[in-house]
Amino acid sequence: MRSTTLLLLVLMSALALAKEPSILLGGAFNLSGAQSGLDQPSYKGAQLAVEQANEAGGALGRKIVPVLVKGDSNVEHTGLRTLVNLRSRPGIAAVMGLSDTDQVLAAARMCEQEKRLFLTSGATSPKLPQEVPHYLFLACFGDNVQAAIGAEFASLRLEADRAAVIYDDSMEYTRLLQGYFQARFKQLGGTVVAEESFAKSDFSAISLPDGPIDVVYLAVGPQDVLPAVRHLRDAGFKGAIIGGDSYDSDIWNGQTDLSDIYFTTHAYFGEDNLEPKVQEFRQAYLVKFGEAPDAFAGLGYDAMNLLVLAVKKAASDEPAKVLKALSEIQNYDGVTGKISYSEGGRIPQKTVSLMSVKQGRVGFMGEVLPRVVPAP
Repeated sequence: MRSTTLLLLVLMSALALAKEPSILLGGAFNLSGAQSGLDQPSYKGAQLAVEQANEAGGALGRKIVPVLVKGDSNVEHTGLRTLVNLRSRPGIAAVMGLSDTDQVLAAARMCEQEKRLFLTSGATSPKLPQEVPHYLFLACFGDNVQAAIGAEFASLRLEADRAAVIYDDSMEYTRLLQGYFQARFKQLGGTVVAEESFAKSDFSAISLPDGPIDVVYLAVGPQDVLPAVRHLRDAGFKGAIIGGDSYDSDIWNGQTDLSDIYFTTHAYFGEDNLEPKVQEFRQAYLVKFGEAPDAFAGLGYDAMNLLVLAVKKAASDEPAKVLKALSEIQNYDGVTGKISYSEGGRIPQKTVSLMSVKQGRVGFMGEVLPRVVPAP
């Protein structure tokens, strides 16, 4: 009788575990529209992270199920779809993703309303945490960090004294990036001889002033990088063009006439990067998707893994506990660098990868930290 009772208890426990709900983690990505070039790789990186986590047993003995917030690069749609997902799937513990400041604000404010953590994989505005207090974290560096690297590279490596700045005035990302570049470049003794802005891909009227210009800092969204670079070259500018992480995509393939272009990004996953964890990630991504990962794929991978780690550290998928656990993470060794959140801080300190484009080929120049970072 006793053995029968014990067997029943074991079977009941096993049945209870089998019925234990999955752990739901949201992923917001623009799979179409202007932001899709950044978000599609991030989505793939997040998918790979979930697959590997489940192969290793999931979290808390439960399967991880990603809940997709499918965006179309429309800010209003992103906010609404995030809210709909959170309310239709109240078990979502936290949400990650998105690579643009305006998109992130739309989604994160809905998460704040529903008391959920939002971890952006690729939006780099250092102002984001103060705009959505308590609930919004970054898995990437801030724009003030990458713009400072651009300015220091221009001044200290290229020995540039005179810079022109061109930027898209319709995007928070590009407005901030050019502002931080100007601040650091002027600190270093450089002169900004021209500042030109445009909106919504209409840069045809932009013209550089007469007189010597050593570099152009071109802050544009991913959809405008190649057309804007070509506009400058067609206008006769032959000097260095410097930009941010929106340049990090496959747009350079076949552009053999383009050189002397430099940009900052989050990581380098070329086959010549022999870091073991980088190669392991690169090979797994190649096998799953049939293509090499870029920096945004790595960011999506790291951000999803951070949420999984937070659930494990919290020993719970309760949203408040997951948020607290994420805020206490130290020295997470990600494929895009080590990630730690200092007490009260929600932007990790990370190195910046400096890249070059020569004859349409993207090359890795090194990982660097800025000497001085402009205030957010």
